[in-house]
Amino acid sequence: MVEANMSRVDIMVEDVPMIGDDGAYCCLCTRHSLVKVPRRTGTKERLFVCSYCGKAFNRPKKVEIHQRVHTGEKPFSCSTCGKMFSEAGNLRKHQRVHTGEKPYSCGMCGKGFAWIRNLKTHQQKSHPSGKKKKYFCSKGFTSPANLESHLRTHTGEKSYMCRACGKAFSGLSNLEAHERVHTGEKPFRCDFCGKRFSEAGNLKKHQRVHTGEKPFRCDQCGKRFAWICNLRTHQQSATGCGQQAVGSLGLG
Repeated sequence: MVEANMSRVDIMVEDVPMIGDDGAYCCLCTRHSLVKVPRRTGTKERLFVCSYCGKAFNRPKKVEIHQRVHTGEKPFSCSTCGKMFSEAGNLRKHQRVHTGEKPYSCGMCGKGFAWIRNLKTHQQKSHPSGKKKKYFCSKGFTSPANLESHLRTHTGEKSYMCRACGKAFSGLSNLEAHERVHTGEKPFRCDFCGKRFSEAGNLKKHQRVHTGEKPFRCDQCGKRFAWICNLRTHQQSATGCGQQAVGSLGLG
């Protein structure tokens, strides 16, 4: 009786391997009756069927997700704007609108995209020949992520956006440092005096007050300075150094 029913029902199967003559669980009833189907994998496979439209899946989770098409259920909510989604994956993709994340990078020019469909459109329009764009340097990197980050210095791309003010940055670390302007967080503490800073670089500069380090040297007179701004002031005003181009900054 089950086999007769199967011949009259149009079953749509997604990602379900056909199985062997040794039988499988029936996908049309709850009696788990065994039916013979054309051999393909030679294994037993239970099919899980949507109770609304009869579409079959090889995993119950897929049925659960699919049935939201019929029920309209959207259990996943964006914490930033409240928009609801039926699938967790779609929520993650949507959140890139807020985070500025662009995980898909063009192999031709390095430009980043939030969604792969935008990357494909870009490649079809901007690189129909499939030729890679030549960059300004041949600097080497130990990982693709570091290379991608460096490429933004050439393209000017800023993939990471501050949720508080909308300012965009080329690197995640730069965004994180900027966001501390809004939060007031100062995680970097001076071991000498306890003063706190929002950026590691600012702490390093501050510590020269205690260590006496003066890494910037005037090429004209040899005088050294703790901060580059002081060197530039010196070069622009000091007798005999005023003619020296500001761009010539010795670090030796």
